[in-house]
Amino acid sequence: MNGKAAMVMTTFPDAETANRILRGLLERRLAACAQTLPVRSSYHWKGALHHENEVLALIKTKRALYPEVEVFLKAAHPYETPEIVLLPIEAAAKAYLAYLVAETK
Repeated sequence: MNGKAAMVMTTFPDAETANRILRGLLERRLAACAQTLPVRSSYHWKGALHHENEVLALIKTKRALYPEVEVFLKAAHPYETPEIVLLPIEAAAKAYLAYLVAETK
C-alpha cells in the first residue's frame, strides 16, 4: 500500500458545507474518513488580501481515486477556485492502511 494512500486537503466556508460535501464523498466510497478543523486563512484573491475563518478538511483516500475526488469536490464546492491538494501518505500503520483500502471503492 506504500504510495497508494493519500490525503486530500481542502477548505470550506463553514462546517455545514464541509459536512454536506464530505458526506457525499463518504457515501460514494471516495474517502475512508475525513477530519475537519476550524482555521483562519489569509490569502490574496482578485487583487485584495483576505483573512477568513474556514473549515479545513483532511480527506483520506486511495491515490487512484484522486481524479474522482477532485471532480466531485469541484462540482460540489461553493468556491470559484477551491483549494484541492493531494498529499501522498508515504507511510502509515498497516492496520490503518488496510482500513483505508477496505472502506473505499
